[in-house]
Amino acid sequence: METEKQRLSQLVDELNTHNHNYYVLDNPSISDFEFDTLLNELIALEKAHPEWVQADSPTQRVGGQITKNFDHVTHSSPMLSLGNTYNKEELEAFDARVKSALGMETVDYVCELKFDGVAIALIYENGLLNKAITRGDGTQGDEVSLNVKTIRSIPLKLSGDAPSHLEVRGEIIMPHSSFDQLNKEREEIGENLFANPRNAASGSLKLQDSAEVARRKLDCFLYFLQTPLPYIHTHYESLHQLKSWKFKVSPYSCLCHSMDEVISFIETWNEKRKTLPFDIDGVVLKVNDFHLQEQLGFTAKNPRWAIAYKYKAERVTTRLLEVSYQVGRTGAVTPVANLEPVLLAGTVVKRASLHNADIIAQLGIHLNDIIYVEKGGEIIPKIVDVDRSQRHANTQEVKFITHCPECGTKLQRKEGESAYYCPNSKACPPQIKGKIEHFISRKAMNIESLGEGKIDLLVEQKCIARIEDLYKLKPQDLIGLEKAYVNNDKERIVSFREKTVQNILDGIEQSKQIAFERVLFAIGIRYVGETSAKKLAMHFKTMNALMHASFDELISVEDIGEKIAESILLFFKEDDNIKTIEALSNSGLQFSLSASALPISEQFKGLSFVVSGVFSSPQARKEIEELIQKHGGKLLSSVSNKLSFVVAGENMGPAKLEKAMQLGIPIISEEELRQMINKA
Repeated sequence: METEKQRLSQLVDELNTHNHNYYVLDNPSISDFEFDTLLNELIALEKAHPEWVQADSPTQRVGGQITKNFDHVTHSSPMLSLGNTYNKEELEAFDARVKSALGMETVDYVCELKFDGVAIALIYENGLLNKAITRGDGTQGDEVSLNVKTIRSIPLKLSGDAPSHLEVRGEIIMPHSSFDQLNKEREEIGENLFANPRNAASGSLKLQDSAEVARRKLDCFLYFLQTPLPYIHTHYESLHQLKSWKFKVSPYSCLCHSMDEVISFIETWNEKRKTLPFDIDGVVLKVNDFHLQEQLGFTAKNPRWAIAYKYKAERVTTRLLEVSYQVGRTGAVTPVANLEPVLLAGTVVKRASLHNADIIAQLGIHLNDIIYVEKGGEIIPKIVDVDRSQRHANTQEVKFITHCPECGTKLQRKEGESAYYCPNSKACPPQIKGKIEHFISRKAMNIESLGEGKIDLLVEQKCIARIEDLYKLKPQDLIGLEKAYVNNDKERIVSFREKTVQNILDGIEQSKQIAFERVLFAIGIRYVGETSAKKLAMHFKTMNALMHASFDELISVEDIGEKIAESILLFFKEDDNIKTIEALSNSGLQFSLSASALPISEQFKGLSFVVSGVFSSPQARKEIEELIQKHGGKLLSSVSNKLSFVVAGENMGPAKLEKAMQLGIPIISEEELRQMINKA
């Protein structure tokens, strides 16, 4: 037994080291397969001995806990903003003020990249991460500890000689790769896209489901040691100390001994920032010596010993040639500005999003206008203004179209939404293609053999017009089809030969075994993403039950809000969608949970449960929820007089606890729940 416990501890240490090498040092020491093998061994040991789960175990990062309300926490000292400057003259004036106040001729500064993200305070007690608090208004912020623990570059346990109480501060960011993936997924389910990684990071930290936060792959750089230590005398020393405790610290910081060195650093990174995998919007300049910082002190809003040099967003002018309109799978119509090619932030820009009709109206743009283009968040080109002084007489004002550019149907705009939609979902070509491409995608039906170009050809040749048509395809429908298409400026050919056709038909046949929750995601109900499809499938268990669910039943499902519920009801009101469901069912797709996921008894039939608090591991919480469902119980997300039991772990939300006690709802532990099942 002791050997198993030692092995568990050894695995935690080993996996944490590999995580640090990968996420902090960017120097992986083992393959993904080897890492997963070790992780699976750890998960098995923790499952067999949940009492041994360590707070710093990598399994604690997967998320799964739900936070309905974020507690407000007062900072140990205010998280002040920095004064901003945009030119060298203002920097030199800052330097002169510092030297004058200190009565010194030279002062050392530390230059650091100014990350464009969300400021965070991390508090460690006895080496373990205890609290994570957003900046908020500077005086108090929101505790987002469960979400922050999913960020793999943040250590859950400190190594070395860390003091018993330690507070550090830094910036949570969303790397470009994570941002691009997130927006791609949001586009697929018809959600509005995030404008930039900073907004995406901020929104992610306030999500209720920590598992979703984990999926978004945030990152974090630490840049400030808040807890004073007698042996650390300068800011530059503190950065090296943070590294020794295995915090992720920017490798781009520089100790500068003169303003010439400071300005050189700023100019160097004005160009190099375009190659970074994340956003920065400037450089932070800090007096290095802590004693000198203390002498300089603070104003009401800013420290006198630090300032931020903000890079001006790179802006170029070019000519607007035309505005085209793209129709997505959900029917949303997006205007796109087609421009004379222009170099911006290291890339040639030919197109820029105009977002929606309101933005077009605000800009008041005309065809052939000279327009100003910036890169929002250094990623997305956007038109920010028009040079009206160069506008020619009799130019045509850009007006948002009234009819679909693809099928001619009159566009509609729903109250409270910014987008116009084409309602012709069954006959509009890009909507047809988009729905089928979503249906076959990896996270949905995973029909890999129907890759790029093949769907276009099948739709154009009228082999398929709806997702259910895939299951009617025969070899004679496909063999011999061929089409040239352009990908990355290169012409390619799609050719349906005998082997290709067989692979396609095999892939379609295999998709009939895909689990119900993925089928539900694949059919493309607006706003129903991968996560919400899983929760709906687990709750209703069959497509038939979901189809007949009421609004109140839908919103009782965890994380299913009014918008998703209304979308589901509208989807199943359409006869055409019902025909699709019936056809897919007749083709043999999985429209109910598999036998292994179905309840094994009806012991809890008619009873509802809320699972709240922190349990021995994320797996333990998931097991409790699965246990309730397997015995016929229903999971709810909030406490009401309809609730039967609260299964409480540690640190249960005080609001939930108080409400449950007021309503007289029994509060039981995990052990008491298991005893109820065993007695039955």
